[in-house]
Amino acid sequence: MAARLLKLSSLATAVFASSGFYFYNKQLDLSDLSVVRFGRAAATVSSLIQLKAVARGDVDGFFFCRGQVHRRSAERLRDLCCANRGTFIKVGQHLGALDYLLPEEYTSTLKVLHSSAPQSSMEEIQQVIREDLGKELSDLFVSFEEKPQGAASLAQVHKAVLHDGRTVALKIQHPKVQTQSSKDIMVMEVLLKAIHWLFPDFAFMWLVEEAKKNMPLELDFLNEGHNAEKVASMLAHFPFLKVPMIHWDLSTKRILTMEFIEGGQVNDKNYMKEHDINVNEISENLGKLYSEMIFVHGFVHCDPHPGNVLVRKCPQSKKMEIVLLDHGLYQALQPDFRLNYCRLWMSLIKGDMSGVERYSRRLGAGDLYPLFACVLTARSWDAVNAGISSVPVTHAEDVEIRTNAALYLPQISDLLNRVPRQMLLLLKTNDLLRGIETTLQTRAASSSFINMSRCCIRAMARSEAMNSLLSTSLKKRLFYLRISS
Repeated sequence: MAARLLKLSSLATAVFASSGFYFYNKQLDLSDLSVVRFGRAAATVSSLIQLKAVARGDVDGFFFCRGQVHRRSAERLRDLCCANRGTFIKVGQHLGALDYLLPEEYTSTLKVLHSSAPQSSMEEIQQVIREDLGKELSDLFVSFEEKPQGAASLAQVHKAVLHDGRTVALKIQHPKVQTQSSKDIMVMEVLLKAIHWLFPDFAFMWLVEEAKKNMPLELDFLNEGHNAEKVASMLAHFPFLKVPMIHWDLSTKRILTMEFIEGGQVNDKNYMKEHDINVNEISENLGKLYSEMIFVHGFVHCDPHPGNVLVRKCPQSKKMEIVLLDHGLYQALQPDFRLNYCRLWMSLIKGDMSGVERYSRRLGAGDLYPLFACVLTARSWDAVNAGISSVPVTHAEDVEIRTNAALYLPQISDLLNRVPRQMLLLLKTNDLLRGIETTLQTRAASSSFINMSRCCIRAMARSEAMNSLLSTSLKKRLFYLRISS
């Protein structure tokens, strides 16, 4: 087996990666060439195959502990994402957010992709503005800061001032992302299938499926603007939520112009201390927002990493506000799925194990429902049995969960391929929110369970009322039909 793997991986390197290595080692930026991008990816997969063989003990004279293999594999994936950029960074960020689903070596290594995305040059930015808005910078703005406020996998944000004096933020798409994304996804699909063929336990095709579905939506900034307006209207009853206003006259599929809002990242405890912002209030209000989005409305902002969630004191009212940014990635939940998800969380909070099994199975977990419950809550099976609201999170339990993510990776992979696709972004969202709570030291606060329970009860009551109304209406129709016949 070892010899076959090593020969196959060497052949893959020679055939698929030679061109990539040649250009990559030159002092030229040829990342937009598909052959180069594919070559890098094939070379990385080849090295991962060799590491996998070593980890299994198939290669004489070599031995690495599991953690070392995971770390080296993660570093190779990180380097590939940084080299190929765009869609690769986006997928790498997704993996880096799955703290309680993947081994710690992967998540900690890939997390740097949130802060190390490449920048487009000023010439490229000006070209996008000319092509999409038909004017020069000086015609549109009094001032335009060349240094971006931040750069992400698909775009970067610049601060500018309009001629009427309003300050705006322009999210401008990297010019090559559109043309590269579909090819990159195809490359990922081919290579993931190859890995799955060699290692049946490695079943991460859901990553490609999610990228195929979500990438076109994320690359359409007009769609992002509509999402922003929808969630602002949907959650308008929360006075502490601030969503930047969109300037539609200066927005296109590749440019989103919005109100500029300053604030500190939600995980910046020093900023909150300096501005007298209550950490517990922030955590509780963030929980309210997401409970409402998930359980009541079924329309969920699925990228709440700290760079997309700011906190501040409102300049006018001096009250605390949460600023929600980057509305490109939303998950719309089907009504049946959402209600079963509500019922599952109510069962988990109360420790109702028959309900945990019943609703986990309805959500596709099958016999893996104990693993599903632990993955969903990031709690041990003992805590799930006791009811997660009654057992505090301990450091030992957190270490146990993260360790188990490495030990049960094949089973977790199987589970992720079983559950409805809607669940995948929810799991990522849960992990990102838990990461924020961990940083703020507010995990498993009683207020969060109370807010979740209230939203679940509201959602189920609304559904029952609707069903009752429909049932009454149907009975009336049948009655009128009888008396008129």
